[in-house]
Amino acid sequence: MSDRTVSQCMSQRQLVSLPPSANVWEAACTMTKANCGSVLIIDQTGAMLGILTERDLMTRVLAKALDAKATPVAKVMTHQPHCVPPELKVSDAVLIMIERGFRHLPVVTPGGKILGVFSVRDALPRELDLAVSLAQFHDQVNDALG
Repeated sequence: MSDRTVSQCMSQRQLVSLPPSANVWEAACTMTKANCGSVLIIDQTGAMLGILTERDLMTRVLAKALDAKATPVAKVMTHQPHCVPPELKVSDAVLIMIERGFRHLPVVTPGGKILGVFSVRDALPRELDLAVSLAQFHDQVNDALG
């Protein structure tokens, strides 16, 4: 079993963020330039307000035919995203993603410092296989318990 942590495996080492006043078009351009699938929405004090992901763009903007230049990210972002500590094992992070339907998890220290975002792409097949096995086991236990 791997002991790699999310902080060891994050491919995106720079923090990709925008203020809540930015529009969706700016967010899409920022994600494209940074070659990443999410952007953190952070206020002027450094507090994380939410995350905007590729999936959010597809389901909350494109599918609803919203004007990307007129839609603020604060309107379509995922508010208060589930965050994980940097020492969390990759397999545990992938399990959270599988069970909760996430592809991105902000990584935040216990002191509140935002380190970046762990993406499902950051996990190697080894952790993916382990997490899938754990998820299937949890489903079997839940089924057995009724």
